[in-house]
Amino acid sequence: MLAKLDQLANRLEEVNNLLMQEDATSSMDNYRKLTREHAELGPLVTLYSAYTQADNDVKAAQDMLSDPDMKDFAQEEIVAAKARMEQLEADLQKMLLPKDPNDERNIFLEIRAGTGGDEAALFAGDLLRMYTRFAERNRWQVEMISESSSEVGGYKEVIVRIVGFGAYSKLKFESGGHRVQRVPTTETQGRIHTSACTVAIMPEADEVGDVDINPADLRIDTYRASGAGGQHINKTDSAVRITHMPTGIVVECQDDRSQHKNKASALKVLAARIKDMQLREQQSKEAATRKSLIGSGDRSERIRTYNFPQGRMTDHRINLTLYKLDFIMDGDLEDLTNALAAEHQAELLAALGDVT
Repeated sequence: MLAKLDQLANRLEEVNNLLMQEDATSSMDNYRKLTREHAELGPLVTLYSAYTQADNDVKAAQDMLSDPDMKDFAQEEIVAAKARMEQLEADLQKMLLPKDPNDERNIFLEIRAGTGGDEAALFAGDLLRMYTRFAERNRWQVEMISESSSEVGGYKEVIVRIVGFGAYSKLKFESGGHRVQRVPTTETQGRIHTSACTVAIMPEADEVGDVDINPADLRIDTYRASGAGGQHINKTDSAVRITHMPTGIVVECQDDRSQHKNKASALKVLAARIKDMQLREQQSKEAATRKSLIGSGDRSERIRTYNFPQGRMTDHRINLTLYKLDFIMDGDLEDLTNALAAEHQAELLAALGDVT
């Protein structure tokens, strides 16, 4: 690690010299790359300088140990400097971890009711409310993209777009199977039923160039919207269904009265699904080389259980159980998302140790 930090310190000096040259702004693209690199390297090298200084303090204090008058002071200084080095080393390791290029992106959140019939659809509605409340706590925007409502309430399937800095970084570990155990309102015997939903978190693709979609690979069908859209929405074929022939991915959107807007929304979701599929393939390959507890991208995996009678939520990947289900269902997910992020960071640090 220290050898790599030496290289980065030398690189920062090179970047500083390049930025100080008279023709530094002759190519604005190159100038932007250099300033971005400088912004990334600066804090890391500052931290490394503090680590080097602490190491020098230890050596200087060790030289004073032979002096009886300075021995006690020197020992205190060694203990304090070593403690600083330990903390700085941990901070440096975290800063050296590979960054997820999608962390800052907006997301598409997709919830599908699974086993459990009407109760699963109601649970899908509860999950949507949970994530919507979490978004509100983070001052993110939530836009409805597509919904297929259930007759008893809730959703058979719903897709929303969540717009906010860092939305993907906080919610990316929510993909997978979510199971609920509770007594349905229609249950007269008081028996606990188990039902499930599948959640998918997909980073939003850039408008241009992020996902290569050949228009020739698309089949676009239009049809009349159904459901709670009002009478006038059904007079025109405003709903859009797009099929991506190579992957078989199908996206429908009928939330807007404008066919043009529905098509644009459907294309965004399609791009996100293709990008998500590529990400999951990549994660599966990585998981094959090292055991990954979270973020494997396997949608069939049951990741969490919400037990209403006991008021608890259990995340099976990290063996975390929280007895605050009411708060969680109201969007208080910070303890959960922080624990998942910390576990992922620990995995990355372990993998970094294996490599080194």
